Amino acid sequence: MASDGARKQFWKRSNSKVPGSLLKSTPKVPTTPVKAKRVSTFQEFESNTSDAWDAGEDDDELLAMAAESLNTEVVMETAHRVLRNHSQRQAQPMLQEVPAPTQEPEPAAEPLAAPSGDLRLVKSVSESHTSCPTEELRKLSWSGIPKPVRPITWKLLSGYLPANVDRRPATLQRKQKEYFAFIEHYYDSRNDEAHQDTYRQIHIDRIPRMSPEALILQPKVTEIFERILFIWAIRHPASGYVQGINDLVTPFFVVFICEYIEEEDVAAVDVSSVPAEVLRNIEADTYWCMSKLLDGIQDNYTFAQPGIQMKVKMLEELVSRIDEQVHRHLDQHEVRYLQFAFRWMNNLLMREVPLRCTVRLWDTYQSEPEGFSHFHLYVCAAFLVRWRKEILEERDFQELLLFLQNLPTARWGDEDISLLLAEAYRLKFVFADAPNHYKK
Repeated sequence: MASDGARKQFWKRSNSKVPGSLLKSTPKVPTTPVKAKRVSTFQEFESNTSDAWDAGEDDDELLAMAAESLNTEVVMETAHRVLRNHSQRQAQPMLQEVPAPTQEPEPAAEPLAAPSGDLRLVKSVSESHTSCPTEELRKLSWSGIPKPVRPITWKLLSGYLPANVDRRPATLQRKQKEYFAFIEHYYDSRNDEAHQDTYRQIHIDRIPRMSPEALILQPKVTEIFERILFIWAIRHPASGYVQGINDLVTPFFVVFICEYIEEEDVAAVDVSSVPAEVLRNIEADTYWCMSKLLDGIQDNYTFAQPGIQMKVKMLEELVSRIDEQVHRHLDQHEVRYLQFAFRWMNNLLMREVPLRCTVRLWDTYQSEPEGFSHFHLYVCAAFLVRWRKEILEERDFQELLLFLQNLPTARWGDEDISLLLAEAYRLKFVFADAPNHYKK
C-alpha cells in the first residue's frame, strides 16, 4: 500500500488528458497547490476520471465509448481542414517550436544506443505534446483515421512529410529520387559474397505471413518488398536484416496503394494495372516511412535484440502487477513470456491480428509519441489480460502455449481494437506516471 505522501504525488501528477474523441474529456485539475485543502479521496478522483477508470469492470460500456465516433462527414471535413491549414498556420507563434529546415535530416543509419538494464515502466510522454497543427492532427487520428485521408496522414504523422504544404512536392520528389539512387548504387551488390546471405534470407521472407496473399504474391509486389528490405539492411549494417522487419513493410504499402485504387478489397487489386510511376512513388514512400518507424525501435533488431528482451521483461513485470492471478498461472505451468511475447514485440502484434486491425492499430501508434515502442508495451499487456478467462481455464503447458500462439482474433474488427487501445491507455495512465503505485 502506498504511503499518503505517495498517493498525494500520484493524484497530483495524473492529470493528463485522454487524446482524441475516444474517451470523454475531463475537467482540468488545478496545478497550483492550495493550502489547508483536504486530500482527495480515491472515490472522488475516480468520479472525476470515470472515462479512464470505469473501463475495467464493464466491457460493454467501454466498448460503447471506444466505438463512439464523430459523424463521418464531420471527421472527413475536419481532417481535410487540418491538412489544408498546415501551411497557413506556419506563421503563428505556436509553430516556432517546430523546426522547418530547408533540407530534412538524413534518417539515422547507425544503431540506437542499447537500452539500459533499468526495467522500470516507461514514463508517460503524453504531457510532452505541444500545441501545433501536427498535434491537432494526432488528436484527430488517435481514434482512427478515415480511409481517404489515411495515406497523407500517415506520411505526416511519421515525420516523412513536412507540415508545410508548399514544401511537400519538393520533399517527395527529393526523397523519391534519393531512394532510387540507393537502388542504382546498392541493389546490384545483392549477389556479392558480402551480401548474398542477407539477400537470400530476404528473398525467403519477402512475403509476410499475415499479408493478403493475392496482393503480396504478385511478382511486382515481391520485387518491391525485396528492394525495400535489402536497401534498408545495407544502410543499417549495425542490425542488418532481421526476420520480422519484413512484416513492417506491408501496412505502409497497402495503405499507400489504396490512394490510387478504387477497389474496396485490396487483395483483389491487380498491381500490374497500376502505372509504373505510381508504383515507384509508393515504393519510395513505403521505404522512408518504414525507416522512420524502425529508427524508433532499432534496438529491437540489433545483435541479440536487446530491445525486445527488455520489453518482454517489462511486460512480465507489468502483468504481475495488474493481474497477479494470470501471471502466477503462467508461472505455475512454466510458460515463459519470451515463448509467446517475443513475437508480439518483434512483429508489433501483426501476426496476432488481421491486417485490417493492424492498420487501425497503427493509426493510434502513430498518434502516440513513441507509440511503436512505449505504448506498444501497454497494448501487449491489455492484449494478454484480454484472454484471462481462457488462460486460467487451461491446465496444461502445451495447451497454454498453443493458445497464446494462436489467439482467436480472425474475426476482430475496429471495435475490438478500439476496446484494446482504450484499456491500454488506461494502463498507461495508471502505471506510466506512477511506476510504484501498485508495487507489491
